Amino acid sequence: MLTTSVQKVANIILMARELGRAEGELRAFIDRMTEEEQADMVALMWIGRGSFEPEEWDEARDTAVAEATTPTADYLIGTPHLSDHLENGLEALGLSAADEEDELIRGG
Repeated sequence: MLTTSVQKVANIILMARELGRAEGELRAFIDRMTEEEQADMVALMWIGRGSFEPEEWDEARDTAVAEATTPTADYLIGTPHLSDHLENGLEALGLSAADEEDELIRGG
């Protein structure tokens, strides 16, 4: 299952919504993540856009690792509707980033 904290996902969601202003910050944030966390983000995004079902988490994650041919930040930033896909992926896994997003917005 997801090994990355929901707070990190919330950070990416918020920065992806403000891509015009936060692309550099988002890129640096993703680049600082471990390879495991980066694979989680790709798998989560794929589940959120419907490429994999939630029950296929392990397959999605394994595929993300095996098919990683471009930097993860480039791949994720180049994905239209990234924030929506990540939110949908969390929801499909029975998780939510709403509280973490609110806290980050409030400066917590």
